[in-house]
Amino acid sequence: MPLAARIDEYGKPAWIALMILGFIIFWPLGLALLAFIIWSGRMGWKSGSCGWRDGHARMGGRGTWWTPPTSGNRAFDEYREETLKRLEQEQSEFKDFLDRLRFAKDKTEFDQFMAERRNRPAEPKDVTPQQN
Repeated sequence: MPLAARIDEYGKPAWIALMILGFIIFWPLGLALLAFIIWSGRMGWKSGSCGWRDGHARMGGRGTWWTPPTSGNRAFDEYREETLKRLEQEQSEFKDFLDRLRFAKDKTEFDQFMAERRNRPAEPKDVTPQQN
């Protein structure tokens, strides 16, 4: 029975422990084990099966990380695009509303402060006590 098959019997924790041990003993050994684990798919994912290439293939070569891929259904894609534009517009309008609301609140508080300041009695000027 090959060594890799024996370690596979213990599962992923054994591979991880072996890799960590390899890094402790001699870092290139740990790096080689890490590369082998990734390349062989021992962790449940293969090299190149997740990431840019896979996502790019799913999008049919269209789209980027900031634009959603097409679903293949043009009617749905148009509906989704219109909905996203509408939501962005509503978000912008809501932010504007909140800004106006905050401004109104700040103005009210400032006006109240100024009214209180105007209506308070004048404080006596600094009078120094006379010495006898």
